[in-house]
Amino acid sequence: MNKMGTIIGFTFKNKVKTKSFMVTTIVLALLITIGLNIPYFITLFNGGPIGGGAGGNQPVNIGLLSTNQTEVAEKLETYSSAQGNETYRVVNDAGKDEAALKADVESGLLDGYLKFEPVAGQDFPQPVLYSSEDISPQVIAPIEAALQIVKLDVVVKDTLTAEQKQLISTPVKLTEQSLDSDQSGAAVESEGGMSGINYVVVYLLIILLFTSTMMTGNMIASEITAEKSSRIMEILITSVSPLSQMFGKIIGIFMVGLLQIGIFGAVVAGNMLLPHNRDVLSDFNMNLSDVNIAVIVYGLIFYILGYFLYAVMFAAIGSMVSRTEELGQAVLPITMLSLVSFYIAIFSIATPNILLLKVASFIPFTSPTAILVRIGAGVAPTWQIWTSLAILVVSIMIFGWLAAKIYRTGVLMYGKRPTFKELFKAMKAYKI
Repeated sequence: MNKMGTIIGFTFKNKVKTKSFMVTTIVLALLITIGLNIPYFITLFNGGPIGGGAGGNQPVNIGLLSTNQTEVAEKLETYSSAQGNETYRVVNDAGKDEAALKADVESGLLDGYLKFEPVAGQDFPQPVLYSSEDISPQVIAPIEAALQIVKLDVVVKDTLTAEQKQLISTPVKLTEQSLDSDQSGAAVESEGGMSGINYVVVYLLIILLFTSTMMTGNMIASEITAEKSSRIMEILITSVSPLSQMFGKIIGIFMVGLLQIGIFGAVVAGNMLLPHNRDVLSDFNMNLSDVNIAVIVYGLIFYILGYFLYAVMFAAIGSMVSRTEELGQAVLPITMLSLVSFYIAIFSIATPNILLLKVASFIPFTSPTAILVRIGAGVAPTWQIWTSLAILVVSIMIFGWLAAKIYRTGVLMYGKRPTFKELFKAMKAYKI
């Protein structure tokens, strides 16, 4: 165990100190930062919508053209003042015509003005907002809500009480429930239940699982092959058992991967907490508090298990290759398996209840991403999640045992890649 710890520490320090790791981590962190801030940069260069810029705490001033619609204008002014909304302020100057309001907008006294245009056969006019620049949806939404209340008040007049008007004006939200239930009998959400923020989280986790597994897996295989081709392996094999070597490298590089994920996670969290990015999330009706914690927890668990499943296979393949030039072709089958897992999850993220995704949730090579989509959508019963976990753990034990036997015999086989017959005969002679 002490020797394995030494290998873990040596592998971790050796990889973290390399220029390739530092450059890759910095470049990817910068790309993530730029990608998350692209909407803000576009808004910044375009001047941005009124009332939507970061740090803009000044309310938007909206004038009212109340000609022939004095009742509507007065009710809107009264309601807006009572609400105390800080995003906009209604300015009702009954003495100004449209030309005067246009002049106020051009001079900057107003950000825009509302004109109430009569509609034939209807008691309520059509409101039109005129402005020289686009006004943020964060301002438009409360104005529309206020107009809805005013419309109700104008149409029903005094036939309803204030409580009845409030009840009618409250939006109705539809809650969907699936007939499928988990072991506890609790209903799970339907396939349309994934919120926008959880959709983004699941999408990012799938990409992270794929890229991290491929990067660290190839790192494991290339390091083993490089040691074997330089004959260093012959020295190492005499001082440390092959099993300690293999799992020491796998755990050491796993820690490197976790460090990189932690850095990227901190970069994403730091950028999403910036004021202008919080505004972007609110524009898309996304709230970080709505993130499903189960997605994050299970995502981490399935990432760890999925990593070890693919890592032991990469280590086994790397031990069978004598030259680094042959490594790309040797690991191609594992790469294809990982791509299949990635594409099944990505192309099924909008339809998490399809049969393909359900079946893939119980296949160890595809379950880390497939089950994550179903967890994010809330359509995976608890028993299915734990069954998928159990199958994955058993698969890791089986493939880990096979990989250890292959590694023990493969690292000392030089020249051409051994055939399955040669490998099988050599594996039979080695007892774990």
